[in-house]
Amino acid sequence: MRQGWRWFGPYTPVTLEDVRQTGATNIVSSLHRIPIGQAWTELEVRDHQALIETTPPGRTPLTWSVVESIPIPDAVKRRGGAAKVEIEAWIASLEAVAACGIDIICYNFMPVVDWTRTEIDFITPTGATAMRFDHDRFAAFDLFVLKRPSAEKDYSENERIRARESFENTPPEEVAEVARIITSALPGSTTEPLTIEAFREKLAAYSGIDAPQLRQHLIEFLEAVTPAAEARGVKLTLHPDDPPRPLFGLPRVASTQEDYAALFDAVPSPANGMCYCTGSLGVRADNDLPAIARRFASRIHFAHLRATTRERDGLSFQEAAHLEGDVDMVSVLKELVAEDRKRTSKNTIVFRSDHGHRMLDDLNKTVTPGYPAIGRMRGLAELRGILFALGAPPT
Repeated sequence: MRQGWRWFGPYTPVTLEDVRQTGATNIVSSLHRIPIGQAWTELEVRDHQALIETTPPGRTPLTWSVVESIPIPDAVKRRGGAAKVEIEAWIASLEAVAACGIDIICYNFMPVVDWTRTEIDFITPTGATAMRFDHDRFAAFDLFVLKRPSAEKDYSENERIRARESFENTPPEEVAEVARIITSALPGSTTEPLTIEAFREKLAAYSGIDAPQLRQHLIEFLEAVTPAAEARGVKLTLHPDDPPRPLFGLPRVASTQEDYAALFDAVPSPANGMCYCTGSLGVRADNDLPAIARRFASRIHFAHLRATTRERDGLSFQEAAHLEGDVDMVSVLKELVAEDRKRTSKNTIVFRSDHGHRMLDDLNKTVTPGYPAIGRMRGLAELRGILFALGAPPT
């Protein structure tokens, strides 16, 4: 397995020199500056690749191995194969990436909002901080800030009562902060930052689109792009929904083992793969993570390894340290290692320690929310330790 690291570019706090010191050798990155829906050019990809792969004398080489992500425009999620211009632009980006020798592309199909949290610096018992999703705060935003029409029907009476109590007992500045976090798009998001009014308009545009329709649109997208990927040796890896359940009355269709099975059955191309994210999938107690890894082993080309802790209500959760929480990371890695041993050195699984606690000196610095250096380095070291114990040291 290959050690990866998410790098957001030259103007972010964690530098490539920092990455080398973590032990990671494979960079996971994207052209974040290019607007969603605009085709990437080969020149733009090569320029970014040169930043990553031009190695100073005496330094460890780094390789850009995974593109995370080429964002899928909203029009594709709403219209499926009918969004021909947007799909053609996406294929052009794929072709530019493939021309540069990068053969893993991660993407997601979450409508309106990408990965969602309500707190970015929740204080843990150790004094480190973590990302957190508080269901009561989320419902309070939906019901009393966004004031989404018919939102009440998506919450039980008890949930609505707790949401109102949360809203009334939370200082206005904290309510505003929750709204900012949800609407502004977290790091690496593939959706647009939105005002409250724009948020309402985006939601309204999905009126009448249920889970079967959204799944069909995803299938139509895959039917259009997988031939280009397969022809160029590119593996597409679909990231799970985060959290893995409907939000704001919108369906989500990459949340369970059954969701992925339906997509692989519909588009059986070997280019149609998954990004195996233990944190996202692990939020659902009914997702058996080792079983999912075992069933879809040949489809896993990229893995996000992190842990989450489900809270008492079964809906709230927080980011845990990588070997804690509700994810049995040892069992997960046993499955991934078993698959990886079947592969050649050129197509082994790229994994990265996903997210990480903000801790130690990072508490005194500006960091990218969810992506501090020290917490992720701790996670990578712990994952590396498991792999060594399994007799499969990472590369």
